Amino acid sequence: MSHSAFSQVTIVVVTFNSAHCLPLLSPLLAICPNVVISDNGSEDGTAAKAQMLWPHVTVLSHGRNLGFGAANNRALAQVKTAFALLLNPDCEMTSQALLDLLAFAEFFNDAALFAPQLMASEDRAEINYRWPSVYWSSRGPAAEGTVCVGFVCGAVMLLRMERMAMTGFFDERFFLYYEDDDLCLRLFQAKQAMMLCPQVQVLHRSRGSVRGRSPLRNEYLRGFHHAQSKLIFLNKHASLQAAQKLRRRLIWTTALALPLRVILFSPKLLARMWGRWWGLWKWSAL
Repeated sequence: MSHSAFSQVTIVVVTFNSAHCLPLLSPLLAICPNVVISDNGSEDGTAAKAQMLWPHVTVLSHGRNLGFGAANNRALAQVKTAFALLLNPDCEMTSQALLDLLAFAEFFNDAALFAPQLMASEDRAEINYRWPSVYWSSRGPAAEGTVCVGFVCGAVMLLRMERMAMTGFFDERFFLYYEDDDLCLRLFQAKQAMMLCPQVQVLHRSRGSVRGRSPLRNEYLRGFHHAQSKLIFLNKHASLQAAQKLRRRLIWTTALALPLRVILFSPKLLARMWGRWWGLWKWSAL
């Protein structure tokens, strides 16, 4: 597949205090003609630096943090190409990896979504795919070839826009976390194929996309939104009663575990757990 294939895809990158990631994105974004940076009110100049690095990109500066799914939706509304590549700032994707993923999309021309194998390091693969957790617990060896799956991590997703129109994009009730679970479950229920292409590998520096003046606050917010999104997902795809039951159990188990975190004193884990407890406490289905 020639480099003219890049004209078929729009790369979408959602940023939030992600200026430190821009140099690693540059080898790919500099040569792709269609790029949208959707910036969630970064305070480190991410939006301005992106526009300076890549004058051809469209930068959406929201002025505040809309959430991961909502920021992706604003960018996806701008897409005119046949494909959109959702790319987290903490992922290093080569131009060849994108070409290979587009080649798989050309071959499997009825599938809605394609994902690479995410790598924690050059020789350590992440588990970034499975079956839908509401139906089955995944088990068994890792995929050795291209295979249909029921979930892929939202860090890197190649979307066939025509097929995605059947289900829509992200549910904006998920501010952070579980928006990819929800999207993949809706695709699965709509019988839209999602393909894992393990031959294509992308380095993922997990949790490396956000820096800021308050790392502990970032950890607190991770815990808060993860807890909230977990309950939103369960309420949406199981029942309110199931979400309420889980909420009660997690409130108590988290409260009991907090003193241990204080004794062991891991500031990041303590901040995240404190955020988790408040996320559970504050959650309401209304």
